[in-house]
Amino acid sequence: MQTLLIATRNAHKTREIHQILGSGWDVRDLTTLPHAPEVEETGETFQDNAILKAVTISRHVTGLVLADDSGLEVDALNGAPGVRSARFAGPNATDAGNRNLLRKELAKLPGDRFPARFCCVMVLASQGEVLGTFPGVVEGEVIPAERGSGGFGYDSMFIPRGYQETFAELPLVIKNSLSHRARALAGMLEFLRS
Repeated sequence: MQTLLIATRNAHKTREIHQILGSGWDVRDLTTLPHAPEVEETGETFQDNAILKAVTISRHVTGLVLADDSGLEVDALNGAPGVRSARFAGPNATDAGNRNLLRKELAKLPGDRFPARFCCVMVLASQGEVLGTFPGVVEGEVIPAERGSGGFGYDSMFIPRGYQETFAELPLVIKNSLSHRARALAGMLEFLRS
């Protein structure tokens, strides 16, 4: 069994990555390392932030470190919330606060469905060196209402292309087969097999 340290303290993100990878992995996160540094996401892109987190954390541990930065891009909002998705409503924003602000911004626009995408960049690092970078994108639409109780973040407002349900309404096995994280992790697994 291979150990993979996820450079996050977000239990939802860790659980989702573990569910996608399956039982052949010992997935841990920064909650198991109380002295791991806090890494401020100062990058201008998802890739910048993922590299920053992966390299910084991998300098403090042995083995493989996987960092992820991801977010929702809404075309009608010029790509917002984008790289600031987790902090859309402010530096200490909650998922609910971020969704509330997104609903307010969408309410200013005509229409009830807006082209959007979830983007993710995962970076695998070891001993301060980047081993690989793995992007994942899922296209769809965002709606100015919440539907469903699964998932986290903006899942209850995002409908992936080809579906009528939000990520929060879809069965977990379906969401985890087509999400932006699933696509990025598929790239990582292919890299590790080669």
